[in-house]
Amino acid sequence: MSQQPNPEVQAQASRRRFNASYKARIVQEAAQCKQGELGALLRREGLYHSQLGAWRKAWAEGELRDKPRGAKPNPEAVEVKRLERENARLQKKLAQAEAIIDAQKKLAILVAQMASAAETNA
Repeated sequence: MSQQPNPEVQAQASRRRFNASYKARIVQEAAQCKQGELGALLRREGLYHSQLGAWRKAWAEGELRDKPRGAKPNPEAVEVKRLERENARLQKKLAQAEAIIDAQKKLAILVAQMASAAETNA
């Protein structure tokens, strides 16, 4: 008994991705096609003529290679992280210095009050 394909439709279509070796193979096959064979190649592979044109152009310019996926690394990210850490450290030191200054002000007021109270009692 042969296995039947699953008739369920996928919930979300996924975009096709082609690696550089596949693109190079298709460009080379297209170059070897005789009159009228190019359409058959494109139908067989499920490609569009515009894709082949872009791949041919990239092949001619020597730029037919796999591109890294994802976000491009930011060369300034390391410096930004360092500056953020330094900023956090300095903010902490500032808060400590302000707390010490407030404590000194309160102590000065308390000493002045004690001195004036000592003068009035004497």
